[in-house]
Amino acid sequence: MAAASVGVVELGFVESAPAWRLRSEQFPSKVGGRPAWLGAGGLPGPAGLACALCGRPLAFLLQLYAPLPGRADAFHRGLFLFCCRTPPCCAGLRVFRNQLPRRNDFYAYEPPSEDPPPETGESVCLQLKSGAHLCRVCGCLGPKTCSRCHKAHYCSKEHQTLDWRLGHKQACTQAGDLDSTVPDHSFLFPEFEIVIETEDEIMPEVVEKDDESEIIGSMGEAPEEELDSMAKHESREDRIFQKFKTKISLEPEQILRYGRGIAPIWVSGEKIPQETDIPDCPCGAKRVFEFQVMPHLLNYLKADRLGRSVDWGVLAIFTCAESCGLGTGYTEEFVWKQDITDAA
Repeated sequence: MAAASVGVVELGFVESAPAWRLRSEQFPSKVGGRPAWLGAGGLPGPAGLACALCGRPLAFLLQLYAPLPGRADAFHRGLFLFCCRTPPCCAGLRVFRNQLPRRNDFYAYEPPSEDPPPETGESVCLQLKSGAHLCRVCGCLGPKTCSRCHKAHYCSKEHQTLDWRLGHKQACTQAGDLDSTVPDHSFLFPEFEIVIETEDEIMPEVVEKDDESEIIGSMGEAPEEELDSMAKHESREDRIFQKFKTKISLEPEQILRYGRGIAPIWVSGEKIPQETDIPDCPCGAKRVFEFQVMPHLLNYLKADRLGRSVDWGVLAIFTCAESCGLGTGYTEEFVWKQDITDAA
């Protein structure tokens, strides 16, 4: 995505895309599948990508390409969000940031071509340019190997067991490229490209005024006791939820809102973080809001088992205000989750 101007909100929508457009060298913003890692060095290891609540491996949810204008060290910049999808937990969340200068060890200086490469095969790339091997199941760092073939790599015993059961047991001793025989483990979320559009700031105001006039008109016709009842139920909670609905009403398909340094929109008056709830970056700088994931994304994840799958009202991502320099490594940032059940 192009870097947004100060105060401007960028909206994210999902679209299907060919596999080659979602590879690292295209600098994609995307949902699901395996991460298209930006920097190939200093990836978070299995401990960094384990659920803090249940300890199981997290699943890749989405990544956002979000370079910073005027920052040579953040010419390329990516944010990577992971979540727990292991029932009954489905609650852990972690987000990582990585940034690179334009001239680096991994990518060409010039922008990538918009044309598909000559070879557009669907084989999964499970080794980075740095030489690091990735887990066959989740695409995260895979320091463990199959003790029999020593070719298959995994992040954890859980994912090695899953892959063994779903095909590696048969493929293990066969000759050939294992990357071309990676099965669908049903651990990954469906994969989509995130396309970005700028929010129109004028139209929502018109909608709010229209809604207000409709409310006033209907109230004028209501009996006095009904007005009293409505007044009693009016609350800060209602106003916040109505503001949320009004704000997204013109673009209900939005799955993401980006605006570094602006205020997020909340779905509920409950569990809105205070400044003291957002931890500072290890570098000492404050963290600022950068983007939020909207509940509409859940419709695309094929994870709809009530009470036994991922769920949220808002996921708000806060990142280092200085976007501190990290070489080629990844640093953890902060996610605040507001549940949809908190809303009235």
